[in-house]
Amino acid sequence: MAKYRSGTKQLHLISDEGPSYILSAQGVTADTDEKGAMPQGSSGAREAWAVDQLAKSEFFHQKLHEWGMLEVANLVDLVRGEDLVWDVGKLGISGKAWARVIHRGIKPVTVFAHPDVLISVPRAIAYYRMLAMVSQKSMTRVGLTTTSHEVSRSALTNANAAALAGHLNRIISNLVEADESVDPREFDLWRGMAAGSQAQGSWGNSKGDRIEIVIRGILRRRIREMGLAVAESDDQSQIELLDGRIAVFADEPDFAIYRNDKIVAAIEIKGGIDTAGVLERVGAAVKSLGRARRENPEAVTILVIQGVSMTPKAHEDLEGNRDAINRSFLVEDVLDNDAVRDELLVLLGLAQVEVPQGLAESP
Repeated sequence: MAKYRSGTKQLHLISDEGPSYILSAQGVTADTDEKGAMPQGSSGAREAWAVDQLAKSEFFHQKLHEWGMLEVANLVDLVRGEDLVWDVGKLGISGKAWARVIHRGIKPVTVFAHPDVLISVPRAIAYYRMLAMVSQKSMTRVGLTTTSHEVSRSALTNANAAALAGHLNRIISNLVEADESVDPREFDLWRGMAAGSQAQGSWGNSKGDRIEIVIRGILRRRIREMGLAVAESDDQSQIELLDGRIAVFADEPDFAIYRNDKIVAAIEIKGGIDTAGVLERVGAAVKSLGRARRENPEAVTILVIQGVSMTPKAHEDLEGNRDAINRSFLVEDVLDNDAVRDELLVLLGLAQVEVPQGLAESP
């Protein structure tokens, strides 16, 4: 049996006696059948599911921040609801639901939508839509589209705001009335349930690109957390760094860093788990990263690949193309090991950046 030790730095071939694949950084190995499939219930199948769980939880976490759920909740909580005119009947709020919220000492603006808030607070529509536990698609089907306002924050007219508030408030009122008493903690759970359903839909739609999306999200978040970003494009595909380099999220390569329009680092991310297609995925990575090296022989080129998909032949192809690919990492390690993520950032020159003198001296 062929065995591999999958370290956090590179993939290492130990022996070569048959079909096998790398499973994780712990060096677990397993067989595949003649078609390259993993038997149901095998250690390989379990490892694939474990990686899927890591990727999915990271994906959902990224969506929470992408949708600004914490930020909008804080903004809504800061609204002085007492300064608003609450015509309960016109706003679609039932008297019973209003009374229950008031008697519990809960700020009405955190429960019921007001047109002025929908217009003035970014993403407020998503806040109340999720509180009503209804989807974007269902809102479109009742003739009250919210997606464009949630995504692009397009202008909302007074008439549209009033219609949205009334519709959502009727649903929220029914939910409030459904329980004998109101527990304010439920409101966060309602939003969480709606967000989870929406994230699940996004997860399903991203099939085939899930790992790429997750790892790009990790890189994007780390750049922001470390305060390395100076500016971002509207579609978030480009980030200008403190030292003047440009980070680009695209295809072929999936992520790259440029200095003065010259590529200095590139990553290809291959998230497929089937061993039958691994040679094609490795070949595509070699082609993309080889192009980066031809453009700049000193460029750092990195492949991030699913360990469960690797075969002896795929490993041989990697070893034979080290002129195109400097380093290889396992998806499992990048998702589950902070030290590996930090090492990846070091290779990309993102752990620390040298700030230009003019910026460093700015107050």
